[in-house]
Amino acid sequence: MPNTVLIGAQWGDEGKGKIIDVLTERADWVVRYQGGNNAGHTVEIGADKYVLHLVPSGILHAGKTCVIGNGLVVDPVALVKEIQGVVERGIDPAGRFFISDRAHVVLPYHKLIDEYREKKPAAGSTIGTTKRGIGPTYGDKAARTGLRMGDLLDPDRESLLRDRIAANQRILTALGGPQLSPDTIVAETFEAVRYLTPFIQDTIPLLHAALTQGQSILFEGAQGTMLDIDYGTYPFVTSSNATAGGACTGAGVPPHRIDQVLGVVKAYSTRVGEGPFPTELHDAMGEQLRRAGHEFGATTGRPRRCGWFDAVVARYSVMVNGIDRWAITKLDVLDDVEVIQVCVAYDMDGRRLETVPANVRELERCRPVYETWPGWQCSTKEARSWEELPEKARAYLRRLEELTGVTTALLSVGPRRDSTIILDPAFMA
Repeated sequence: MPNTVLIGAQWGDEGKGKIIDVLTERADWVVRYQGGNNAGHTVEIGADKYVLHLVPSGILHAGKTCVIGNGLVVDPVALVKEIQGVVERGIDPAGRFFISDRAHVVLPYHKLIDEYREKKPAAGSTIGTTKRGIGPTYGDKAARTGLRMGDLLDPDRESLLRDRIAANQRILTALGGPQLSPDTIVAETFEAVRYLTPFIQDTIPLLHAALTQGQSILFEGAQGTMLDIDYGTYPFVTSSNATAGGACTGAGVPPHRIDQVLGVVKAYSTRVGEGPFPTELHDAMGEQLRRAGHEFGATTGRPRRCGWFDAVVARYSVMVNGIDRWAITKLDVLDDVEVIQVCVAYDMDGRRLETVPANVRELERCRPVYETWPGWQCSTKEARSWEELPEKARAYLRRLEELTGVTTALLSVGPRRDSTIILDPAFMA
């Protein structure tokens, strides 16, 4: 398979975990390049269900090498628990799982600062973070005051960590937060680091050696385009570049070594957390989509906000990411819907918009301009080819391609690995 970046083209939760799992069979390496354990990828293999937050989903495939890139922020205690959970289920990561020594470290004070900032928002409204400390850790990275995984292997690591605890105690106190226990933080952090030490190394030479040898790399993004720190619905976004460009800076691989971009979209839309969502449904249909799609966050369990497919967002994602093909997920969730709507444009104060405005207050004033399509009202769950899909489902999918200018390579009609229709085998060859 060519070197491929897989990104979420909506607000995250598009079902990327399953798509990565399907593609990993064709790749040699799987590299996660941004985010932290504020995201979760769910993969179902037979009767087994796996929820991974930091470890790339490729670890579930024997013989595949997985990397946590320098673009991530890593909670070492949470990562140890996740690795141990994988090991307990018979999966051995030794020799095929690596953590970049340049990845920044999430520490207990980051999580507390995250929590207390949400309690006392400066602008009067919360962002809806997962309170996992992701934003404050990326803030330290930008301020050049963070600690990286490699720093925790330094002989002077304890004094480095205690200095940062003291500095962040002052921030936490100003927010009305509790007193930290430096001894506890030092002990718990270094206990986790001892476990992780065999996995920590400079991953850039590893990836470049793989490229030189002609091995294929699948770059795994978390969250989605509309949560990107630069291109999303700022400030209701995550703290990293969840778009395709983040793969280069977050993994240390140059742009010319990326061959293609696969965008993942649901056949409808969802969002978790605060912020504008033009096609959100506040009625019985929104609840029907939530129930049928089991729309609850893999990391937090929060119910997802549900709405119709937004072609304005999808077109915007195509421009920002250079999407070559779609992977469309959860088509089966629409099986019982009688009438389906698709947002083709926005109306903002009587003006038609064909793209997403940067100003979040303008986006909040946007109202969707809908096309109406008939539902197929029969099951797609057992379809394994284009021809086996109902004609009305095929018509709906063709319209999504027309509206976005991108054809579909892969279609998911259920959570299992085998509930997948490959529409463009050449794209993944």
